[in-house]
Amino acid sequence: MVSPELSQFHVSQTMAKQQPGRNRPAFVGGVLVALFTVWAFWSFMSSNPSFSTKFSSGSELDCATAAQGVNLRHYPPATNFYDDPRLSYSIEKPIRDWDKKRREWLKHHPSFAAADGGAGDRILLVTGSQSTPCKNPIGDHLLLRFFKNKVDYCRIHGYDIFYNNVLLHPKMHTYWAKIPAVRAAMVAHPEAEWIWWVDSDAAFTDMDFKLPLHRYKNHNLVVHGWTKMIYEEKSWVSINAGVFLIRNCQWSLDFMEVWASMGPQTPNYDKWGQIQRSTLPDKLFPESDDQSGLVYLLLKEREKWGDKIYVEGEYYFEGYWLEIVGTIENITERYFGMERAEPPLRRRHAEAVNEEFAAVREPFLKDAGYGRWSWRRPFITHFTGCQPCSGKHNQMYSGESCWDGMQRALNFADNQVLRNFGFEHPDLLDSASVSPLPFNFPA
Repeated sequence: MVSPELSQFHVSQTMAKQQPGRNRPAFVGGVLVALFTVWAFWSFMSSNPSFSTKFSSGSELDCATAAQGVNLRHYPPATNFYDDPRLSYSIEKPIRDWDKKRREWLKHHPSFAAADGGAGDRILLVTGSQSTPCKNPIGDHLLLRFFKNKVDYCRIHGYDIFYNNVLLHPKMHTYWAKIPAVRAAMVAHPEAEWIWWVDSDAAFTDMDFKLPLHRYKNHNLVVHGWTKMIYEEKSWVSINAGVFLIRNCQWSLDFMEVWASMGPQTPNYDKWGQIQRSTLPDKLFPESDDQSGLVYLLLKEREKWGDKIYVEGEYYFEGYWLEIVGTIENITERYFGMERAEPPLRRRHAEAVNEEFAAVREPFLKDAGYGRWSWRRPFITHFTGCQPCSGKHNQMYSGESCWDGMQRALNFADNQVLRNFGFEHPDLLDSASVSPLPFNFPA
């Protein structure tokens, strides 16, 4: 379990940010062989001048289908919800019958529903930062490193990613800016079953781990937190809204409409700040914020929303950086020890089949645990309170500890990526230097 005490400490500084965000097992073997066989066959055929491809036919594969698993050139003439002039991407204008609209769209684009295990597992990761340059001299570099980290993770697992750096609603700034971005992403990507918001200052530090979507099959929103702190302590830090997974469905649109009604674009913004503060005894600042709003809805409208919200606290869905960065070297050595004892775990392989090798490793991690005190790699390390762009970090720790912690975590994750390219950072505090890895590393 992840420590709620430490989480309460780190989340308390999240409201000062000036950026939009604050913060299954793999299919293997025969499926991969079949995929690469199809790809090779159609790549060969498409290079033949005598072979022609129909642009809009859903009955024949083309290059786009073979390379991506879906037919990216299929654009049927039938009208759909995009042709409705009343449709709006804005958070202020409700959408109704969204589930029906999505079903109809997928019906006319069947390759999306059939590929990669079906539309039910398709994820779009959304993240972002401010549109202006960072005030911290190294802020833009750090944001680039965080973005690269997310791109690496999405490439390895076949997820799409959208990076937003503009306010999609001019009044919904700071931590409220994520809601319009997620809402617009739902409309822009009806093929995605899940929208996954990850704050700009959060890094994937286990490149193998995948979301256990089977746990959430009966839920529409997943957020990291502790139910006891929500319902017994009524704490505004009982959850962290900097990383959340939300299903692309009508329930989610309705929920975000209510959630956003507490934001700075509403005339009741000041009133909502007072309501949140009177409901959550440890909330000290007067402004209404998205995290307090989410806790409020769980407390006051539990019967309406609670059954569809999964409060995840059994692994690092997002973890407090100060709790994690000091354990990175020990975790690295534990993994190396495991690989020295098991030669198949250190076999070289292509990055494209990384999920297969992660599945091979998993049985050897059954006793590693999850969360705090575990020697399993933490899934997501969240640098809440460090504020890499503005540089106005939490005064309870030094800026140097923030910057060093980011470098260590990002290079720890980067080593997992670079290993498939034959290199590593030997020093986690030296981002610029890499060394080639010998054959049979780390024997």
